[in-house]
Amino acid sequence: MTAASKNTNTPSRASHSRGYGMTAAKHAYAGTMAVLNGGFVEPATTATGLIAVGVFQAEYDNSNGGDGDLLATVERGIFRFANSTSTDAITTAEIGKACYAVDDLTVAKTDGSSARSVAGIVDDVDDSGVWVLVDPTSGVLA
Repeated sequence: MTAASKNTNTPSRASHSRGYGMTAAKHAYAGTMAVLNGGFVEPATTATGLIAVGVFQAEYDNSNGGDGDLLATVERGIFRFANSTSTDAITTAEIGKACYAVDDLTVAKTDGSSARSVAGIVDDVDDSGVWVLVDPTSGVLA
């Protein structure tokens, strides 16, 4: 292989969906951030050790079930979440950097004194929120 010397049509995937077993006693809403906790998926919260994997594609209620009793479909990709506030608000200066999960709808600039897990990589910021690339490999880059 050599470096490009002309335009190329690089194959790409716009998004990727897959199913994960859901954590016991959890309830998730469609369109909210999904994280792995011990190998099972649940809504994002302020916690460490979680791995953001995407956004829930439907509402999933495993409130009365055990780990893995319910299969939840999650989509990876770039999604808009609410921006944190005050000194933890994300600006265009953070594009390309990691951001952190505050809850299943909100991201912040910092890890909250080591209290938050990586949500993904900031792709853009606008008046409506923060566009975040959510993929399980994003935490490795933080």
